[in-house]
Amino acid sequence: MTKYIFVTGGVVSSVGKGITTASLGRLLIDRGFNVVPLKIDPYINSDAGTMDPFQHGEVFVTNDGTETDLDLGHYERFLGIDLSRDSNVTTGQVYDTVIREERDGKYQGQTVQLIPHITDEIKRRIYKLGEDNDIVITEIGGTIGDFETPPFVEAIRQIGMEQGRQNVLYLHVSLIAYLGPWGESKTKPTQHSVRALLTLGIQPDIVICRCARPLTEEMRRKLSLFCGVPNRAVIEARDTRLIDEIPLTFEREGLASLVMERLRLPEREPQTSRWEEMIERLKHPEGEANIAIVGKYTEHGDAYISVKEALKHGGIANKAAVHIHWVDSEKLAENSEDEIEENFREMDGILVPGGFGYRGIEGMIVAARYARENQIPFFGLCLGVQCLVIEFARNVAGLSQAHSSEFDPDTPHPVIDWLPDQRQITQLGGTMRLGLYPCVLKENTHAHKAYQQPIILERHRHRYEVNNDYRETLEEHGLVFSGLSPDEQLVEIAEVKDHPWMLGSQFHPEFRSKPLNPHPLFRDFIAAALQRHHEEAE
Repeated sequence: MTKYIFVTGGVVSSVGKGITTASLGRLLIDRGFNVVPLKIDPYINSDAGTMDPFQHGEVFVTNDGTETDLDLGHYERFLGIDLSRDSNVTTGQVYDTVIREERDGKYQGQTVQLIPHITDEIKRRIYKLGEDNDIVITEIGGTIGDFETPPFVEAIRQIGMEQGRQNVLYLHVSLIAYLGPWGESKTKPTQHSVRALLTLGIQPDIVICRCARPLTEEMRRKLSLFCGVPNRAVIEARDTRLIDEIPLTFEREGLASLVMERLRLPEREPQTSRWEEMIERLKHPEGEANIAIVGKYTEHGDAYISVKEALKHGGIANKAAVHIHWVDSEKLAENSEDEIEENFREMDGILVPGGFGYRGIEGMIVAARYARENQIPFFGLCLGVQCLVIEFARNVAGLSQAHSSEFDPDTPHPVIDWLPDQRQITQLGGTMRLGLYPCVLKENTHAHKAYQQPIILERHRHRYEVNNDYRETLEEHGLVFSGLSPDEQLVEIAEVKDHPWMLGSQFHPEFRSKPLNPHPLFRDFIAAALQRHHEEAE
């Protein structure tokens, strides 16, 4: 039978449920099990697509074009698999389905209620993932005690009853607090969190303790007694510099063996050698590169989390450490030439990530100009390639007032303009060009050298594109369109000719990069940055 693992969290949000889910999934995959994760987000939004990056962090996009919570990025990177819309459920989606079915008469006159109708829809979505997989790991977003979570907790309680407790495991992640002038450890918040879970009918099987210091035996004993779990089921999750190391930390703590024992799974030897080798590369780099990320959401690191991870993966591929330096693009636009020089003098590469809205755009264009003029490796992602094209049009092709019609509807040179099928769209959610699309590469370009194949598939999330009316002019001045849609109507990749490495992609390559399989463009971008680092050091 399919086994179901449910991950809940307590005390504070962002306690590490997503990384716990991803890490446990990694350990079970390394034992040969077919594992699929599911993230339940209790917010009423249908998806994460229209949410503010400052508030919610990055919007992650799956192959099928679903805009999801950033935890799906953790899942894909750690598990090494591609997910779909089935791996993200929100309150908005659940209620929308139930209301539509009520309108269609499915319930035959019944009074539609939280139980059983809402909980049945939640269970249906969880069971759907269980049809073709050995293990489903479901993370319940938010914390126990939030107003939004009870329907989901009730649904997973019912699953434990329906599937039998030998097939269902409840794992609770909580925070160990440190208070007072001496930083005294406090287990009471975790005790209260588990008690709140018990009032909803769920007894956790394992308690994972997020902590800054080692758990003492006395703390483990106290948590075991008050939380009703065996002493060995109190698992330490100590803060670590490398999140990628957490699966190995859990392995040493015996988490996977405990899970397999509890779910009556056959004991198998873990095959962790590739993951261990990757960690060794991270811990013992042979080189280093300084990369400036020039963006508008730099005060919220989670807004660019896939970019940060993909840069790290590029470092892994090159056995190098990547040091990220954040540059606020809005402030950069106001800087003097000397201040701009100060921002980038020590940088080996510059990256401009995606985003929406005019704020900070001129600073991103400044970064593209500096990289072009100073021969610094540059990588533009989605909005980043658009800034590359605008800068090139203004300062190389002589179109001094060139811009994107998104930012200046009255520009005389809209080198970036609406996608043809986007002009009449008024509903914002889920209506962009989303998901996996093919791209044909031009030979003898940086893009083709990176991929080593003629056609690629990459994930998109955008409404604007390079304006075909300007492609010939830009090409005449040295801009190379090295990746096009199969019908040659959409620019996917642009490169600056006679530059060590200046490339932008309309798609988001960061979404497909994984620690055991670094993305080719990030690998080559870091290689170019390392080359510059070595040349500058000589």
